[in-house]
Amino acid sequence: MKNYNKYIKIIPILLISIIALSSCKDFLNPEQEINITEDKLYDDWYEYRSIEMGLYGIQAKLVEQLVVLGELRGDLLQITDNADADMVEVYNFKISKDNKYASPTNFFELISASNNFIRILQEKNPEVLDPNSPISNYDRLYGEALCMRAWAYFNAVQIYGKVPFIYESLTTIDEVNNFINSSGTYIDSVDIKFGLDGYNNDTTYNTPIELEKHYFDQDLVIDYFTNELEHKVKAVGVNHYIDNNDQTWEVSIWNTYAWHTLLGIMYLTEGDLTQAATHFEKITYAQSDNYRYQLDKSFSFDSWKNIFTGIDIKEHIFTLSFDKSYLQQNHLQTIFDSRPPHKYMLKPTRQAVLNWEALWDNYTMHIDDTKPWTTKIIFKGIPGDFYRGYGESYSYLNSGVPILKDDIKKMLLLKSESDYRSADLITEGADTVVWKYSIGKDVFDMDANFPIYRAAGVQLWLAEVYTYWSFEQNGIVRPFTSNAVNIVNDGSNYTIDANRKQMGVRGRVGFGGKTDGIKVGNINYLHHPFTNKVVGYIDLTGDFLGKQHYLEDQIMDERARELAFEGGRFYDLMRVAKRRNDPSYLAKKVAAKFPVGKREEMYNYLLDENNWYIHYFE
Repeated sequence: MKNYNKYIKIIPILLISIIALSSCKDFLNPEQEINITEDKLYDDWYEYRSIEMGLYGIQAKLVEQLVVLGELRGDLLQITDNADADMVEVYNFKISKDNKYASPTNFFELISASNNFIRILQEKNPEVLDPNSPISNYDRLYGEALCMRAWAYFNAVQIYGKVPFIYESLTTIDEVNNFINSSGTYIDSVDIKFGLDGYNNDTTYNTPIELEKHYFDQDLVIDYFTNELEHKVKAVGVNHYIDNNDQTWEVSIWNTYAWHTLLGIMYLTEGDLTQAATHFEKITYAQSDNYRYQLDKSFSFDSWKNIFTGIDIKEHIFTLSFDKSYLQQNHLQTIFDSRPPHKYMLKPTRQAVLNWEALWDNYTMHIDDTKPWTTKIIFKGIPGDFYRGYGESYSYLNSGVPILKDDIKKMLLLKSESDYRSADLITEGADTVVWKYSIGKDVFDMDANFPIYRAAGVQLWLAEVYTYWSFEQNGIVRPFTSNAVNIVNDGSNYTIDANRKQMGVRGRVGFGGKTDGIKVGNINYLHHPFTNKVVGYIDLTGDFLGKQHYLEDQIMDERARELAFEGGRFYDLMRVAKRRNDPSYLAKKVAAKFPVGKREEMYNYLLDENNWYIHYFE
């Protein structure tokens, strides 16, 4: 996380066990927890700020779990021989309750801590409950806590399929665990009804009350928390950079754009495309901030890797910041890096690597859609996405040293001439590693920032919406598919500003042109991954739904290139499979990474949507 020392001072009455009052190191120690005692007064602004910052310390504990569960169950990651038993279980979809990645404890801890902070704000600053009162920083803190809690529920229900609803009166992890593990109803001793006139005029019931256990499935979680976020949030995110002149603080906490993103992805997951578009467009068309989340040259070409070496408000919407100087580290390098002392337990799948290596730039074709079998490549172009792929998202390490990028380019050119033997010699004996969290890092750093939401991800979600969303113009219903294509290729759906030309997701790394951009037509040609020769075609003439699926497939491939290993791949596959009512979509992609002898077994297993979830609460 950030250096929060400026915002923490010695406060004798502050009873929050995660904070060692003079040390940011101890303040964000993930082995501790928030435990706010309600009978203490909160008279100092820094007390509230300290509690708020502590929530982010708890959220940071979820990073490893989110990446492992969101990626290892997808099609882009596989285990190595070094994988521990818990990862092997996740990989094989045979996850036991004592698996450390299956545990909901960190979600419950974040939910209970958010409950506690929400209650403190309601008690001491009841104006947060009044939609007509002037907006204050307490309203902004309240918005952050509500977003944090909704985010925790949404991520948890995608993992478990159903989650217990944690009552707001349950404000410690012990209370939550006792509630979850109780049989029948749970007896709670205090019930406080907060009113707009403050805590002192409210009624406190010290007599026992009964809390019934209710489990929310995904639809109920989305309905409940979208309603809460839409109607209870007045503002989100305290403006810290006014004090410290550091704009990155804005995107290191929950903020208005992150609030819109959370609502947008919940609505998209539910299938409400209109509401999803409404919130995503608040980000992509944000005029008041000079369209800051449209994709310009800021992270184009060689600069794309800078998304992972720093934090910038033109790409990052909400990013968890880590800093080894304050012992704020994560285990992502340990999981992925093959250099000692790291463990190299997970690596990219062959398909993940092909997503970048089989992408061709600047090729030309002779096209005859009336006789598609005669269409052929005139100039095969240049293979490989070397701005997002090799050396950025993944790498080949030989004895701990990355193979030179020029050698990998040579390898791909050899493959394009079908000289596979010479090509294989270049990477012989090398480890294929996820490199996204090791860019610019020493082996002992382990403090790569983790993007929860970023601009390219939202742009691709919006493209996904536009693939299916239609609008009415002069009484005629028209599709928005052209906008989906433009978002990915060149950003031409946006107003062009000479000072800030938009480039699109692929366009900013050189693949948004006439031939190398994504496109959908009646005849769609298939290419050999290594030679780029035309090897077939798909005829979608008169099949509009088929064209939508084909476009969606290409958008999902683009998400795989742009957002690989960032924790969301499995949920992307789930969302598309459910939208199509076709579990084979997910089953086919995930099963393909398994050895031949196990592929059919995994395919059949994953045809049952019930097997996509960890059944922790059965």
